[in-house]
Amino acid sequence: QVQLVESGGGLVQPGGSLRLSCAASGTIFGINTMGWFRQAPGKQRELVARISSSDSTYYADSVKGRFTISRDNAKNTVYLQMNSLKPEDTAVYYCYDIGATVWGQGTQVTVSS
Repeated sequence: QVQLVESGGGLVQPGGSLRLSCAASGTIFGINTMGWFRQAPGKQRELVARISSSDSTYYADSVKGRFTISRDNAKNTVYLQMNSLKPEDTAVYYCYDIGATVWGQGTQVTVSS
């Protein structure tokens, strides 16, 4: 079965940076389109970024220019580099295998002074 495990979340001050990782198992990772979503308290889950098998990327307007999604197929891992973090970025961040429709369990990101 496909499993996704996120890591790298935590508490950071506004303007700081974090890098999230999502390690996949049970799948041929290199052919998958992968996405990062987030859900803040009281809000709907939203797409943050996605990356295809050919490294084509998409970013939500709210994070464009600040976040970068990338992948390392040899390590079965997708990353989300988050720079210039804002309090409104506070959320649980979820990795998603779009082809397999499998979610990770999420990692908390808190941006606060």
